[in-house]
Amino acid sequence: MSGLTHFDASGQAHMVDVGDKAVSRRRAVASGSIHMLPATLVLIRDGNHKKGDVLGIARIAAIMASKRTADLIPLCHPIALTRVAVEFALDEAASSVSISVTAECSGQTGVEMEALTAASVGLLTIYDMCKA
Repeated sequence: MSGLTHFDASGQAHMVDVGDKAVSRRRAVASGSIHMLPATLVLIRDGNHKKGDVLGIARIAAIMASKRTADLIPLCHPIALTRVAVEFALDEAASSVSISVTAECSGQTGVEMEALTAASVGLLTIYDMCKA
């Protein structure tokens, strides 16, 4: 790596020029988990949470967040996503929900920020829906 690409020679932040890069198929996977009380996990698992389908809403929030990444991360390029897949796994032994987000595009820059943003917002949505 040749240094920090988001800063010019005088140390000023700028958006990296990707115009000369070849278009290629890009794919990134991001994951995370959130831990909770066992009773909360049961409500999510059984679909009995008072606020509704927690995982369904978190899935939509994650997908929406991936599409808004460039609005949230100042130097992130807006990209045309071709696929965002969100999967959840419940772990009753750990009393947790895990998320895995796969983001894809054909473009001149990576798609990792979109996957990371989606995973973060998906988990934040679970927390928001389940807090007191």
